[in-house]
Amino acid sequence: MPPTDAASTDRTKVRRLADRGRYDRDTINAILDEGLVCHMGFAVDGRPWVMPTTYARVDDRLYVHGAVANFALKTLSSGVEACVTVTLLDGLVLARSAFHHSMNYRSVMLFGHAERVLDPQEQYDAMVALVEHLVPGRRHDTRLPRPDELRKTLIVRLSLDECSAKVRTGGPVDDEEDMDLGHWAGVLPLTITPGRPQPDGGEAVPAYLSEWRITRGR
Repeated sequence: MPPTDAASTDRTKVRRLADRGRYDRDTINAILDEGLVCHMGFAVDGRPWVMPTTYARVDDRLYVHGAVANFALKTLSSGVEACVTVTLLDGLVLARSAFHHSMNYRSVMLFGHAERVLDPQEQYDAMVALVEHLVPGRRHDTRLPRPDELRKTLIVRLSLDECSAKVRTGGPVDDEEDMDLGHWAGVLPLTITPGRPQPDGGEAVPAYLSEWRITRGR
């Protein structure tokens, strides 16, 4: 049985290929910390919306931000229930049959109600965390937000109380009768690889940026 550090509910329980379900906080946190984009889903008057956005995890909370007039964040902060997902794609799994092609991935699904952050210190800390999540070390090489900028920003948080992860690893799972077909099978690994930094001025590229890499559980 998988560990159950996260609250396993009827919605977060992995049913299809249940052995891929992960409920331990370490796995969930590592996926969230490595990801760069989340998708926030919600419904308004029966119409579904999904918003891709950056985010940051601080302890057991997930923070997202945008302009004060942002429709999605205003809606979420009003108490509408949200479903947030983060997916990391690790490889394409190429099987001997089209039916068994798959992907290696790590994903998290979170359910909850977003709350608007009103405390100025928490707003500030969340903005710093959002910058630092994108590029570790950046907080020391940028002007941090002023109070007037925070007043123009809407920040919401979601608790990680109701969430789970799903992970697939390994190679293809072919049918026995397909093993001798002679088709190539295996995994094509995928990673995010940074390009050469493109300066906007004459300053030297800082080490934290030239050495930036996506690492598991960063």
